[in-house]
Amino acid sequence: MGGVVVAGLAGLAYVQPWATPVVTVTVETMALGPVSRVLAVNGRIAGLQSVEVRSLVTGTLDAVWVKEGDSVTRDQTLITLGPEAQQAILRQAVAGLDSALVAQEEADATLTRTKALGANAARVALDAATRAAARAAQEVARLTALLQQAQIQLDRFTLKAPMAGTVLLIQADPGQSVDPTGVLMTIADLGQLVVETDVDESYATQVRVGQAAALQLSGEAAVRAGHVSFVSQRVEADTGGLAVKLTPDVPLVAPIGLTVTANITVDNRPAALTVPRAALVTTGDAVLVVTEDKAQRRAVTVIDWPAARLIVTDGLAAGDVVIADATGLTDGQAVKVAP
Repeated sequence: MGGVVVAGLAGLAYVQPWATPVVTVTVETMALGPVSRVLAVNGRIAGLQSVEVRSLVTGTLDAVWVKEGDSVTRDQTLITLGPEAQQAILRQAVAGLDSALVAQEEADATLTRTKALGANAARVALDAATRAAARAAQEVARLTALLQQAQIQLDRFTLKAPMAGTVLLIQADPGQSVDPTGVLMTIADLGQLVVETDVDESYATQVRVGQAAALQLSGEAAVRAGHVSFVSQRVEADTGGLAVKLTPDVPLVAPIGLTVTANITVDNRPAALTVPRAALVTTGDAVLVVTEDKAQRRAVTVIDWPAARLIVTDGLAAGDVVIADATGLTDGQAVKVAP
């Protein structure tokens, strides 16, 4: 029995079941190399300039003089509204002004006759004639302004193109009632197309005008070069998005609204260290470095970015051997590097 016990103890000493098992790990040897940080976003094709046409008055739509896809010039007639009611107001204003002009002519004539009497004219009569002429002149000025206002209002019953471009959308039919709240037509300048997108506010400070962008239109395999041409200075409170526009380096022809996948290069470094995201331990900004067949915790500073690899700015040096996946490993654990 004593021999059996001795043999068992010897076996346990050899197997050491209480010891932490050696884990085979995959590693990466740190080396400096060129690194880019890329922000992937989705956007849509849009005209560099576009405008929504709305009615400035309430009325009934009489006619639409263009159709979707038409090219229009600035001040070209697009839509007319029924002007009958406003034309009646204009005629009334004209009649009122004509009457006021006649009254002014009579008042001026009375004042002239009174002044011609000289000393024979009573002072009271002269003052009354002067005041009457002044009132007549003021009435003419007031009615002239009303006539001008009526004419301006009548002109608003004809909607003209505020810019040259292409009619993208028409939401107007003859006979419908319109008011200033409804969009009747959309016009865009298709001479220069851009990609409109939103960037999450978490990365708003990283995007700047001039940064390179790779653009891939939906349905195409080719990647087009572009750049950031506009960055809004305001984050939308409701969505947390920052409006950004990307301009292709070579003008393109594509339908408005087409989906575009864009990769914006926000950072280019000629020499930097990177680690896989899985190399980070779950308890903080640290990685496990293989030293003398053991996993040793090493604190690092990384640039957190939505990518599979992260740039290390502090804590590692070229030549360090980093475990590529720290999942389930602990500091000081015995490890074996996979061949």
